[in-house]
Amino acid sequence: MNNVTEHNRKGVIPGGSEQIHSGGAVADHLTLPGLKEIPGGITAPKGFRAAGIHCGVKKSKRDLCLVVSDVPASAAVVLTTNRVQAAPVLVTREQMGRSRVFRAIVVNSGNANACTGDRGMEDAWAMVGAAASALNVGRDEVLVSSTGVIGQFLPIGTITEGIKKAAAFLSPEGGGAAAEAITTTDTFVKEHALEFDWDGTRVTMGGMAKGSGMIAPNMATMLAFVTTDAAVAPAVLHSALSRAADRSFNRISVDGDTSTNDMVAVLANGESGAEPFTEAAGPHYEAFYAALEEMLVTLSKMIVKDGEGATKFIEINVTGAADEASAVKAARAIANSNLVKTAINGEDANWGRILAAVGYSGVDFDPSKVEIFFGNVPILRRNYTIDFSEEEAKKILSRKEITITVCLHEGEGSASFWTCDLSKEYVAINANYRT
Repeated sequence: MNNVTEHNRKGVIPGGSEQIHSGGAVADHLTLPGLKEIPGGITAPKGFRAAGIHCGVKKSKRDLCLVVSDVPASAAVVLTTNRVQAAPVLVTREQMGRSRVFRAIVVNSGNANACTGDRGMEDAWAMVGAAASALNVGRDEVLVSSTGVIGQFLPIGTITEGIKKAAAFLSPEGGGAAAEAITTTDTFVKEHALEFDWDGTRVTMGGMAKGSGMIAPNMATMLAFVTTDAAVAPAVLHSALSRAADRSFNRISVDGDTSTNDMVAVLANGESGAEPFTEAAGPHYEAFYAALEEMLVTLSKMIVKDGEGATKFIEINVTGAADEASAVKAARAIANSNLVKTAINGEDANWGRILAAVGYSGVDFDPSKVEIFFGNVPILRRNYTIDFSEEEAKKILSRKEITITVCLHEGEGSASFWTCDLSKEYVAINANYRT
């Protein structure tokens, strides 16, 4: 158990303000021996190639990527729950209804292909067909995704020609270019790779993500793609992804908006030669799950740190809730509060906004028992006791990374959420997004 959570359950000052933990299975009940970060991204695992090119959707930056497995790979996907769903989301949902084994993912950025009706669906299928043809694989082996401006038609001829071009550039070294090609307002490329040993065999996992604004996932994320050379049965992969997404991407927020195009996809091709993961239970599965959660938590934190106009990364720990679901509810309310986020931007120790957010979260608790800490500084103690140094609180809030801990003293439930501050720059970026 991490120190912040354990200290808070006892109602004492938590450890240092720099303590960051995943809030999920990795932190709470499992450490995986040999799990370590390695250089690379989506093509770090064996048997994967990628390419990222400029095809003409954007003015000059890379805007099209292909990720390909050399052999058929198990697939799992989690999609946005927004009722307004982009054409590529609908097409990918249909593809997953037919098969759980895929060879490729094709993604364009700069245009979301959302709210585009029948033509949008035709264009999404055209991307699938073009990728299948260029790669000489079946149409039912291709997943499709788009991100960018809503309500505009794709320049589909430009994209299908670009897919042919991208296929010629596929390479095990193409992960960085692919990660760049899926970005929109991102200020840096988000990729991560790790490896662990399973029964003496090295298993590798790589990932990339995009996201900076319109971030408040709900059983999905902005765009995130993960590959692994582990052999994982499709049903097991789906179970692991659903659980890990809920404890990572579903616990981040930049601005409270859930996108029309949110998607997380994982491909597992078995090229490591390690023993297959065939059941969603037991130490074998938990080892794989630990690596997947670590991957998704890392990518999700990158997205928060790149929040549009953000100057501060904020971890919110809610402890002592009646159960984990209640802790998640309370943490989400705090993370989505514009008043909390603007106070942090102004480095104002306005604890009342935090308590108010918990109050409207729908969680059952006694407000007089709540304690709030900024880093290791107690801001609010039981029975509304306030005795803190504004100077010390300001010092904590002036940091680039801040931990806020809220102790409800109602039970053993705990959860973490990650968010960022809300600045004037966020308004400027989104006021001029289409121009």
